[in-house]
Amino acid sequence: MNLRKSLLLIFLILAIDQISKIYIKTHFFLGESVAVFNWFKILFIENEGAAWGAKLSDVLPISDNTGKLILTIFRLFAILGIGYWLYDLTKKKSSTTYLLAVSLIFAGALGNIIDSVLYGVLFDHSNNQVATLFSTEPYGSLFYGKVVDMLYFPMIDVTWPNWIPYFGGNNFRFFEPVFNVADTAISTGVGILIVFNKKAFGHKEAATKIEKQPDQADLNA
Repeated sequence: MNLRKSLLLIFLILAIDQISKIYIKTHFFLGESVAVFNWFKILFIENEGAAWGAKLSDVLPISDNTGKLILTIFRLFAILGIGYWLYDLTKKKSSTTYLLAVSLIFAGALGNIIDSVLYGVLFDHSNNQVATLFSTEPYGSLFYGKVVDMLYFPMIDVTWPNWIPYFGGNNFRFFEPVFNVADTAISTGVGILIVFNKKAFGHKEAATKIEKQPDQADLNA
């Protein structure tokens, strides 16, 4: 896998991610959902923080706005680092598995950064209304956009029997998080590195072993 193929993959993921987000923003109001199957719904929510909606202000004595700005700036530096990582891998001709994984992570991270940086100045709010793209009254400002999530898989949605201690009568839902195409790309990339780590890093290890093998002329000397 070369740099051109990697960039093509990144472009395709970004296109799907942004088209889906813009469609949701301009056709759904916040909290609206459509059931595709019993176990899959399109549910429009907005994420102001990191993964699973976590905020820096929840753990640090700072305001929500300050936490949001710090998170967005961190994401920008992170994407630069991932971009360099990907470029370095292509220069070293790393394995296709390794390049695929990092390309997915880069595309996903960039997709969510676009939301965080630009959406606040591109759309108006989605509370009880469908947002307008290129609105004259945007809901935020640069670096203060909210990440759009819409993929929801409540594959199990039951109530615990009352006879079960502590949990009885409470609702249990799996899978609870709502995510987007960019999140899927990141998770898939990380999963590839974890599950196929030997295949991902094996190319470099094999090359190292070849370099370490003694030359035949030296053996015959």
